[in-house]
Amino acid sequence: MRILLLSSCLFVGGIASAANDLPGGGIDPEALSRHVRILASDEFEGRAPASTGEQRTVDYLVDEFRKAGLQPGGTDGSWVQEVPLVRAQLDGEATASLSQGGKTRTLVNGEDVTLQSLRPQAAVAVKDAPLVFIGYGITAPERQWDDYKGVDLHGKIAVVLINDADFEADSAGAFDGKAVTYYGRWTYKFEEAARRGAEGVLIVHETAPAAYPWATVKASGTSPLFDIERSPDEALAAHTPLRGWMQRSLAEQLFAAAGLDFDAEKRKAMQADFKPFTLGDARLSASFKLKREQVVTRNVVAKLEGSSHPQESVIFSAHWDAFGIGQADASGQTVRHGAIDNATGVASVLELGRVFAAGPRPQRSLYFIALTAEEKGLLGASYYAAHPLAPLETTAAVLNIEMFSPDGETADIATWGNGRVSLEDDVQRVAQARGRRWSPDPNLEAGFFYRADHFAFARKGVPAITVGAGLDKLDGGVAAGRALRDAYFAKCYHQACDAWSPQWDARGLAADTLLVYDLGLELANSRQWPQWQKGAEFEAAREASDAARR
Repeated sequence: MRILLLSSCLFVGGIASAANDLPGGGIDPEALSRHVRILASDEFEGRAPASTGEQRTVDYLVDEFRKAGLQPGGTDGSWVQEVPLVRAQLDGEATASLSQGGKTRTLVNGEDVTLQSLRPQAAVAVKDAPLVFIGYGITAPERQWDDYKGVDLHGKIAVVLINDADFEADSAGAFDGKAVTYYGRWTYKFEEAARRGAEGVLIVHETAPAAYPWATVKASGTSPLFDIERSPDEALAAHTPLRGWMQRSLAEQLFAAAGLDFDAEKRKAMQADFKPFTLGDARLSASFKLKREQVVTRNVVAKLEGSSHPQESVIFSAHWDAFGIGQADASGQTVRHGAIDNATGVASVLELGRVFAAGPRPQRSLYFIALTAEEKGLLGASYYAAHPLAPLETTAAVLNIEMFSPDGETADIATWGNGRVSLEDDVQRVAQARGRRWSPDPNLEAGFFYRADHFAFARKGVPAITVGAGLDKLDGGVAAGRALRDAYFAKCYHQACDAWSPQWDARGLAADTLLVYDLGLELANSRQWPQWQKGAEFEAAREASDAARR
């Protein structure tokens, strides 16, 4: 499909027709496509934090915000908020081996396993550490669940399953059925194993419960890690000496050599009475050097000050980072371009900033934030939430944008996860006003609610959502949309082939950006405050600051 180059945004079919009287001529699909093409080009080197690619990205974003007529919204009147981090990466190759049943096999980093560490140390040296199967590696007292059962993990490697115990269960149990909880996320698995004093933790990768293939694990697992700055004692407590993933095929062999069936033991782990056990005489050895350095990366922040209630704000956000330069893929490409994930979101924030700046000033202040280090654990968003540039108590909402589709228009638009927040109803309403509809997240088992930057704000109580593309394509329906989505996640997610193409149809990008504009405009001029639903996970955190909004 060709890209429609119409600044008026009047699209065929009328589903996403943007009125010509929108400020600045409306949402421009050509501009959206151009931003993605530039940000996802080889010149930007995959936009890794604290790299040459970051500097080019920041320079581009600042220039575009300035040209749009926005004001600097960063620290001390600048365009940026510095985010201090620690970067850790392997210094040379990792060696690893698995001894079991009198035999020793060499493990290849990136193929059999991925091995990493965020511990503040110069090297990792694990020698003949026993492996203990901990099921899903979850301790959730409020759900009457504890996989650890008091097992001593000092000097041992915890082997855990990805997702949580309901994902493949016959019926919903303690963990909300197919809708993954935070306990199912890899970040939680690493955190809990560290709290338990484990020497290391290896997550068993399976494509369906992880929601991405091994190629994605390899791409991220062989990239530098980033962490917030911590005191030495805090860093030691927060991280196991060794962490990583293993292929399912390796887990199957590991269990079989211990006289066990992997699938049968996984079924047992779905029950609350599961008890951890040592995997026979299996022993893991691993050795590699670490390079650790303090770095500074940046959130890029622009603002449009409100006319009558400038102390209140609405945030439009998207993360600018991708995975930089990595190992060559089958075609020889080394730059992980991050076009859909998430140059599309950044392009939308830039275009929203331009259109809002071209119109009358809204009552509330608007912040347009390109966040760093999302791919490293929502670090830029978490830093902003801990050091806000506008009070979170009077931040009405965060509208985060992730992975808009380049494949043309859809009848629907989606939000990630089940947020249980009034903003989801608002998306439904503005979509209907444009002849479209809102679709709940069709893939709750992927845990997207916990994988996007809005989560950092939600944890602080701010009503927040991530808006993403729908699946119901005008050309081909849900079947076509799902096929395109599945192919992307199977082949290009976090890979070099997530790249801009001249065949992109940017009308869908513009149509979805328009709905974010509609909702943002309404929030910007409203005296209402979005709310979490009763009993929602973050309701109490918001209620604690109710007095600031009276």
